[in-house]
Amino acid sequence: YAEEAGKSTGIISTARLTHATPGACYAHTADRDWESDADIFARSKDAYEAKFPDIARQMLEMKYGDGLEVALGGGRSKYLPKETVDPEYPNRKGERLDNRDLTKEWTAKYKDSAYIWNQQQFDAIDTKKTKHLLGLFEPSYMKYEQDRSKDAGGEPSLADMTSKAIDVLANNKKGYFLMVEG
Repeated sequence: YAEEAGKSTGIISTARLTHATPGACYAHTADRDWESDADIFARSKDAYEAKFPDIARQMLEMKYGDGLEVALGGGRSKYLPKETVDPEYPNRKGERLDNRDLTKEWTAKYKDSAYIWNQQQFDAIDTKKTKHLLGLFEPSYMKYEQDRSKDAGGEPSLADMTSKAIDVLANNKKGYFLMVEG
């Protein structure tokens, strides 16, 4: 409804952005566990063969307004192809079977957009110039507050992500909707 009204929209979660609550803000699915095409394949061969869209894919294919303006949280593996090495953890890879890199598709789809995965990139975002911001800070769930200092790439706090999101979304004079979960 917010997108159709011309408002900006955003989701923030310390869980995976494809998890139940954030996913419900932009996707429709028969199973809350169909977060990537690999998840659909593992749970329903029929749905996989029918090319039912997974939750991560639906974020990019959102049909309302101009899609999410801000998406910050965990779940990087749901957006990366199975052969792509994770940028932070060299022993981990993405999980997408369709070989789509949804992080690259995000920046190709939206003008003045950014995809980030670490604290340094997060800090460098110019909220006046960035119109669509995707931040995936962990392959799955983000680190707990007390464990964040041990994270090699670094990741922002829930409060920092919320503040940055509001700065991006507030550029729309028609207003915004922001879902925050942590």
